Amino acid sequence: MKISSKFVGTSLKEYQADISWRHTMNYAAAVGDDNLCYLDDERDGGVLAPPMFCTAVTWPIFERIWEYIDTDDFPAEIMSSVVHYTEHLAFYRALIPGDSLTLRGEIAAVLPRRGGTLMVTRIDAFDKKRKPVFTEHNGGLFRGVQCIDEGRGQEALPHIPTWQDDDGFLWRSEIHINKLQSFIYDGCTNIVFPIHTSKQFAHQVGLPDIILQGTATLAFAVRELINKEAVMNPERLRALSCRFTGMVLPGTDIRVELVGKDVKEKNTDLFFTVTNQEGQKAISEGFASLKND
Repeated sequence: MKISSKFVGTSLKEYQADISWRHTMNYAAAVGDDNLCYLDDERDGGVLAPPMFCTAVTWPIFERIWEYIDTDDFPAEIMSSVVHYTEHLAFYRALIPGDSLTLRGEIAAVLPRRGGTLMVTRIDAFDKKRKPVFTEHNGGLFRGVQCIDEGRGQEALPHIPTWQDDDGFLWRSEIHINKLQSFIYDGCTNIVFPIHTSKQFAHQVGLPDIILQGTATLAFAVRELINKEAVMNPERLRALSCRFTGMVLPGTDIRVELVGKDVKEKNTDLFFTVTNQEGQKAISEGFASLKND
């Protein structure tokens, strides 16, 4: 199977999303996040959506993205080979119940990679006043799919700082992923794909068992970062990114580690990893930027 970078710049059809308190609270519950910002509807200003809820908002697009790509010649047959490989979110304000969002997107980059082709899709979410709420760059790796040219779009992708010091960690959180976790995340977020709930399907595609959703693993890490580094204030989170590089099996433990911290005048950059039960990095190159108080 093959793909060309000629699709860079191709628009996606618009999608409308209405945000309810039930959906945002369920997302927090799905990753065991009892931060009152998400659950206490008597707090000043009302409840906020967890930052990672943005991925539940855009999931209906990515679930059937071939229907949203606004062209007739996109090779839909390659979709069966895609895995979620990179994630980048920029937050302009917190999502709140009652928001009515318009999502507009485009294919931002198509790039050859070892073992396949990376396609990055950009989604911009706007509120009723046409003000931006968040931007997502979602990278899907098409395994075994050849990019027939040199690729395009790298220069348009967000710049992500890196941490060079590999001398240890600043703190570590051990989190048990119980055997029901992928089912709970599936049901509470509507991020539905059978490798997370069907052992039979997981085996058919070569996996050892059902695996935890990558966005769930990232949401657990974000929970720890906000609670430990942002004094439980999710509105301080301004950017988040990572690569998904390993599997997490329900019934095992993960380890979230803050490996670097760079305090600047206006923001603090955090660098983190998540390792799985075998000591492999399930999340690599984790980065989060917090607005300083």
